[in-house]
Amino acid sequence: MTAFVVTGTDTGIGKTVFAAALTARLQASYWKPVQSGLEGETDSETVARLSGCPVLPEAWRLALPASPHLSAAAEGVTIDEAALTLPPARPLVIEGAGGLMVPLNDRASFLDVFARWQLPVILCARTALGTINHSLLSIAALRAAGVPLHGVAFIGPEAPAVESTICRMGETRRLGRLPLLQKLAPGSLRTAFDACFPLDRFS
Repeated sequence: MTAFVVTGTDTGIGKTVFAAALTARLQASYWKPVQSGLEGETDSETVARLSGCPVLPEAWRLALPASPHLSAAAEGVTIDEAALTLPPARPLVIEGAGGLMVPLNDRASFLDVFARWQLPVILCARTALGTINHSLLSIAALRAAGVPLHGVAFIGPEAPAVESTICRMGETRRLGRLPLLQKLAPGSLRTAFDACFPLDRFS
């Protein structure tokens, strides 16, 4: 059964919204292994609201909105990356935190965990200035770690030359592009996702 890891080239690029739409499309369960920052709506709560699908509890819930290793240190705990084992639920959408090299502790990053899981990764990339460099570096890091890359999902205004450059130089496929939505609600998100991402992109 289908399982994907959703990661991003950076933080705050819209990968949680993408993950919510993918979760709804697949009628999957969603899992955010580590949540840093508990003020306001968490990523799991956002996905639950936008997808209407089951959300699995986080392995670590940390109050400080910072890199997970710093959030954990602020609470006097250490994240054990070996304890991040895959839930049995399928279909499953897993969302990382920030980018690939975000540290979980003093020795391991999310990329190390993704390499152990060996699930296909969807790389979310914004279409703004700087995305070519960030995207190609992320693709290179995934390949060097032996992580299967399912493709790149773009988020933001249309930028066909930028998108084609990333996919050509990164030797990966373009899954689609999710525009920024003025009204972010379950129905509008589902409509936009269905229009921009063909059914066969996630099979």
